[in-house]
Amino acid sequence: MLDKDVIEDVLYAALSRGGDFAEIFLEDKYNANMKIVGGILENNISGRDYGVGIRILDKYNSIYAYTNDSSRENLIKVAKEAAQALSQGQVDVRLNLMKEQPSNYNPISLLPSRVLKSEKVDLIRMGYEEAKNYDESISQVTVTYMEEEQNVLIANTEGTLVNDSRVRTRYSVQSVATKGNEMQVGSYSPGASMGFEFYDTIDVKEVAREASRIAKVAINADYCPSGNMPVIIDNEFGGVLFHEACGHALEAEFVSKGTSAFANKEDQLVASPMVTAIDDGTIPNGWGTTNVDDEGTPTQRNVLIENGILKSYLIDKLNGRRMNKPSTGSGRRQSYKFAPTSRMNNTFIDAGDSSLDDMIRATDYGLYAKKLGGGSVNPATGDFNFAVMEGYIVKGGKILKPVRGATLIGNGVKVLELIDMVGDNLELGQGMCGAGSGLIPANVGQPSIRVKSLTVGGRKGDE
Repeated sequence: MLDKDVIEDVLYAALSRGGDFAEIFLEDKYNANMKIVGGILENNISGRDYGVGIRILDKYNSIYAYTNDSSRENLIKVAKEAAQALSQGQVDVRLNLMKEQPSNYNPISLLPSRVLKSEKVDLIRMGYEEAKNYDESISQVTVTYMEEEQNVLIANTEGTLVNDSRVRTRYSVQSVATKGNEMQVGSYSPGASMGFEFYDTIDVKEVAREASRIAKVAINADYCPSGNMPVIIDNEFGGVLFHEACGHALEAEFVSKGTSAFANKEDQLVASPMVTAIDDGTIPNGWGTTNVDDEGTPTQRNVLIENGILKSYLIDKLNGRRMNKPSTGSGRRQSYKFAPTSRMNNTFIDAGDSSLDDMIRATDYGLYAKKLGGGSVNPATGDFNFAVMEGYIVKGGKILKPVRGATLIGNGVKVLELIDMVGDNLELGQGMCGAGSGLIPANVGQPSIRVKSLTVGGRKGDE
């Protein structure tokens, strides 16, 4: 992708006016997206992103520039222009770039770009028909097919020189159920770091039926009552609450600046002793798995919280300097247009020994949040607000009825402390996470958990 001598010349140029670290991130990415809305193929878009990012670090400061012209002359020019932000003299650096061969956690059988578009269109039409015909209440269906093939080269003045190939595939169905003037939405969007063989691991008809099932349950449900109550949060995408309300606060970007609720709390009890939380960038074919992070550091399994004790943060190179800690393989970015920072990969609460049935039987009155939707969180405080896409009232240790319009309101740190049951049914769900270094694929997950008291937003007086 770039000759070694060009890489060396650019890195030397980047340090021409000082700095103590320089990095090149070259990206060549192909992506394609097809979407059916209302039975009509509305999107059929494919494209290629190509460019190079150059970063210079000077102790705790960072300078970043990027270009889509990868000629030797232009890269040296961009590197020198970026270096103008430094006022020191040239650093005497001797490069010893060693080509690295990372472990391959994402074996690929069939690149999606080699599959006929007609086969992909057949897949999304199949999902559309299945979702639309699920029930007469389903008024609209959107099915999206996504594929991405990203090849990167990462080199830096520490001697790193590594290539990585990332292939991702995702299938998403969104169904809208209508009743009178009311509408409710259900969605399901599995994905993996796999090629077209991903479709041997899922049944697109089941995906479509699940999206419509959620919408149908919601449109026929009563409104959720409000109040403080025990809340059971189911597995898979239920992990988005931990991801948003706690995971971001464990990222070094916030911890290093003291703006995280978890700053300076290593080796302290921050959660229920039942809680062990992990970020693992090495899960085979995981949605958030890469062989190396976007700084060239091998990804790894990071135990963040163990039996309630805070053990580690998610650390990139720059914030690791500020914290005097090594990278945990957590430097990520959307593309060459973004400087990397600490981000999650595949983040989840680990399995416990209770069953979902145990949790329901142990709840006299509360909410069972089977599917979570979107939400918002303040990483500095951990305060959050999440919509419940599919929920049920539990009464007398049994599921009583479905409800809609529920929101979960609370604080991530306090929720961790209030978890009193952890299930044995760990599953992961796929999402796109947006933050300072752009939009990245990230797995969220957990087994079913029970929070013994949480504020549920709904309608007063409903029962």
